[in-house]
Amino acid sequence: MLLELFDLQAGYGAPVVGPISLRVARGEAVGLWGRNGAGKSTLLDALVGRARVFDGRLVKPEGIRIAYHRQQGAPLAGLPVSARDLLALTGADREGLPAFSQPLLRVRLDRLSGGERQLFQVWACLAAPVDLVLLDEPTNHLDPRAEEALAQALKFWRRDRAVLVVSHERQFLEQACDRILEIG
Repeated sequence: MLLELFDLQAGYGAPVVGPISLRVARGEAVGLWGRNGAGKSTLLDALVGRARVFDGRLVKPEGIRIAYHRQQGAPLAGLPVSARDLLALTGADREGLPAFSQPLLRVRLDRLSGGERQLFQVWACLAAPVDLVLLDEPTNHLDPRAEEALAQALKFWRRDRAVLVVSHERQFLEQACDRILEIG
């Protein structure tokens, strides 16, 4: 198991999610689905120490490598970083990168559309040399073609890692994940 949660309750000033129990193994993609404010993003924050665990247990192997794509990406205005640079910085493999995105590799991230930038930022996590990938609303700003490419990439890249995906798009989760846990 790469991740085990036992009756975990997490939040910031007070618990907002839980108790949740979950086991995730290498090679699995698990979707987290639920209403706004149910604590899906808070749960991901708790896994990386950005939110407080109030009760329960969180078990991760020592030295686990985690990539986390947060719903609100980093501000990029004025940064001379191309999509190719981003992938190189995270060590992300370009294998399987959709053909329609190849011409954009040399373009600065702050000059891409929201969907183009989102796809590269998600790819930088998903294809990086990590054990666990956390994706918070990865389909934001994506057009249907990019959503389909991302669903296929999730199937391909999870072979040697585990992936947790937060999304309001149930159909996407059903297409891309092995199972779905409803939060809240």
